[in-house]
Amino acid sequence: MNAFKKLTGYLLPYWKNAVLGILLNLLGTFFSLFSFTMAMPFLKILFDQKTAVTEPVPFQLNADAIQHNFNYFVSQIITDKGPETALFIVSIMVVGLVLLKTSFNYLGNFTIVPLINGVIRDIRNKLYVKITNLPIAYYSEERRGNILLKSTGDVQEMANTILNPLRQAVKAPIQIIIYITALFVMSYKLTFFVLVLIPLSGYAISVVGKNLKKASAKGQNKLGELLSMLEETIFGLRIIKAFNSEDRVKRKFQKENQKYTRIMNRILRKRMLANPFSEFLSMLVIVVIMWYGGSQVLNPEVSALSPEAFITYLIIFSQIIRPAKVISNYYYNVKKGLASFDRIESVLNAEENIKEKPDAQNIKKFKDSIVYRNVSFWYNHDYVLHNVNLDIQKGQTVAIVGQSGAGKSTLVSLLPRFYDVKEGDIHIDGISISDLKVKDLRGLIGLVTQESILFNDTIYNNIAFARDDATYEQVEEAARVANAHTFIRELENGYETNIGDQGNKLSGGQKQRLSIARAIMKNPPILILDEATSSLDTESEKLVQDALYRLMHNRTSIIIAHRLSTVREADNIVVLHQGSVQETGSHNELIQQQGIYKKLHEMQMFE
Repeated sequence: MNAFKKLTGYLLPYWKNAVLGILLNLLGTFFSLFSFTMAMPFLKILFDQKTAVTEPVPFQLNADAIQHNFNYFVSQIITDKGPETALFIVSIMVVGLVLLKTSFNYLGNFTIVPLINGVIRDIRNKLYVKITNLPIAYYSEERRGNILLKSTGDVQEMANTILNPLRQAVKAPIQIIIYITALFVMSYKLTFFVLVLIPLSGYAISVVGKNLKKASAKGQNKLGELLSMLEETIFGLRIIKAFNSEDRVKRKFQKENQKYTRIMNRILRKRMLANPFSEFLSMLVIVVIMWYGGSQVLNPEVSALSPEAFITYLIIFSQIIRPAKVISNYYYNVKKGLASFDRIESVLNAEENIKEKPDAQNIKKFKDSIVYRNVSFWYNHDYVLHNVNLDIQKGQTVAIVGQSGAGKSTLVSLLPRFYDVKEGDIHIDGISISDLKVKDLRGLIGLVTQESILFNDTIYNNIAFARDDATYEQVEEAARVANAHTFIRELENGYETNIGDQGNKLSGGQKQRLSIARAIMKNPPILILDEATSSLDTESEKLVQDALYRLMHNRTSIIIAHRLSTVREADNIVVLHQGSVQETGSHNELIQQQGIYKKLHEMQMFE
């Protein structure tokens, strides 16, 4: 119920469409009712001339008066024009009423369509905004395949099970209310009997479908696991083939896929039960009504219901069956759809722990220094950094070195607030970074990572990624500085070449030079280089290193390096060991200290 209330919140902006759709469906149902009720009195008069009505009654807003005057109208046509002409005229009237009914029903659906698609659009937009706002830590714990499924498959599942059937679900209650009202007018005793049967059948349907939501949630979670496995397989296909592990991953996938199949079998069987079960209950109700109502018709002293009125009653009641089925099927679908909505809400309600203070300060320039003071950080109570102190002056090049797992990447990730420190603080120009606007803080920082993160777009758009006002000349100049212009010019479409998914149409060195060109376009005063050359061959490394030196000119640079040969010229080298700063100084100073740095240096000399 709570999830349904939240979903209703997405519908509220479209209340005008909902109201108009209800009114139009109301009119359509009224004309549908008239098209059914007008035939029976006509047939009685047509085949039994003794009951022809010769005098009208004054207009009154009740069923008897309307029926009497309609009978009079038909009787006059039969008397003046003959039965065949009367049949033709009434047939035209029925066609006209049906045309009005279908037209209003279509218009009702027409007005509901913007509501359905608008809600889907709003949820997708909200999800995308949330995904971009969530901290990096969220994606360390959540499977990417599961997030993708929630953003696409679950949204579509909700659309298919809750929103798209909403057109019929809106109309169905209106039809039931109007038809039951007409049945009350015709025979309140018989209708009271009907109203006892309908809730009983509804309860039986709810019992069958009560576990559908839980099963659907399990199914979507398992599908998310399958998507994650598929994503990992595509990403790691070279390793899978290199280690001859195709059979292993196939078996694992097939095992999980079989589990998903079993869950879906249960779900689909329950969903498929909705239609035959509701159809059986509807037919059971009709048979009971035929027995009960027929016994009243056969005993005029018990009820004044005439045979033709009883037939009309059954015709109108038969029209309740279809909307009743729609509601029962919708109930099953909503159970399944709300499971998907709950999964969507799990993303939308995820905590954004990188929060900006209401009175956060602006900062547009970096003037003096970056200071780490007693900084500690941990994942799940395991320290990654412990009591780190570090001063970086404007214009300095500072290198962070150490063994794998020492906390180098975590240390620099705290500066742009990809994560927040657990203890201590980081200051820029004497201001805590937690007191700064996040957008301004990150605007000061450029990032080039070991893995070149590029987008499936043109070279031009990848370089100009950080600036909406970039000109072609500026993009080309950035590419020249990054040693990328030459290879770009040799491509068939130059700067308009699409580089494919993750830039897979380019070599590693080419991708890294585009990443550097992108950083040059941003022109940040603070630069973070996270092992930017460690995965390149010697020739590519030379080109990239040359581009990096140009990028670092007149900037404050923080370099994470595995190869110590790339940081010999750094103003200050910081040696991290098990999350703590063990040594600091220039290359020569650290060599003289005879400590960790010298050991690392000697190990690399003999590699």
